[in-house]
Amino acid sequence: MTPQARDRVLTIPNALSVIRLVLVPVFLYLLLVTHDYGLAVAILMFSGFSDWADGKIARLVDNQSSRLGELLDPLVDRIYMLAVPVGLGLAGIVPWWVVATLIGRDAVLAATLPVVRSRGLTALPVTYIGKAATFALMSGFPLILLGQWDATWSRVVGACGWGFLIWGLGMYLWSAVLYLMQVRLVVRTLPKAGADNDSGKDARTA
Repeated sequence: MTPQARDRVLTIPNALSVIRLVLVPVFLYLLLVTHDYGLAVAILMFSGFSDWADGKIARLVDNQSSRLGELLDPLVDRIYMLAVPVGLGLAGIVPWWVVATLIGRDAVLAATLPVVRSRGLTALPVTYIGKAATFALMSGFPLILLGQWDATWSRVVGACGWGFLIWGLGMYLWSAVLYLMQVRLVVRTLPKAGADNDSGKDARTA
């Protein structure tokens, strides 16, 4: 990819990420103020589809991948992973221990970033189990929301949502364990960046 393409801002994936970001406060308003669960679920479904679509477009379409997109997409994902469970917790739909577990897990991993960057790395590779966990959680939350109506179909859908949530929560915690193991390996095998010229160069190119 050329440097000019890497610096692109106006791309379809970036536009989708911005739309997803703008919809976060809309989702919270629908959930907590108007209690319009149907539209709130629609926003979560659009967010999930657009998250999948912008990744596909960035990989398969020429000149649609950019450095901004590489930073913006995971940032929006993290915002959703914070806003959705907190919103559902405030609405009394999911227990606070679920919210605390998700936020605590992300806080622990965020605390390791200075350690990773001190070795000259910007981030560690995302694991497939982490991606699967995020998919399960972001599938479970809207299903749980759909389970709030007093109807048989709603109770069935809600039960499926809790299945996804429990499955996703387990994988989310396991992916954190795997990430911490990677951090330990980095600390043991890579010297701190800038410790000397050679070690700094090795860490940056690892």
